[in-house]
Amino acid sequence: MTKRRQFSAKFKFQVALDALKGTQRVPETINEIASLNEVHPTQVKQWKKQLQDDGAEVFSEKASKEQEAQAEVEATLYEQIGRSQGRTSPRGSPA
Repeated sequence: MTKRRQFSAKFKFQVALDALKGTQRVPETINEIASLNEVHPTQVKQWKKQLQDDGAEVFSEKASKEQEAQAEVEATLYEQIGRSQGRTSPRGSPA
C-alpha cells in the first residue's frame, strides 16, 4: 500500500497561482500544470478554487491580528527562556 503524498503550503500556493494565471512563459492548462507538478488535475482545481475563495484572507485584519497574537506568545516564551537561562551558569551550576 502506498503512502499518500503530502504537499507544503508553499507548493500548493505556487501550483494554485500557476493555475490562476498560467506561467510567465506560456499560458498552460490545468492538465499541463498538474503534469508538470506531478499531481492530479482535480487537486490543482481544488487548490485553485481554495486560493480564489480564501486568498483575500491573507490581507484581512483577522490574519494580522492572529500574527500579532502569535508574536506576543513568542515574546512571552523568549522572555521565559531568558529568565530560566539567567538562573544557571553555562556549566549548569547555579549562578
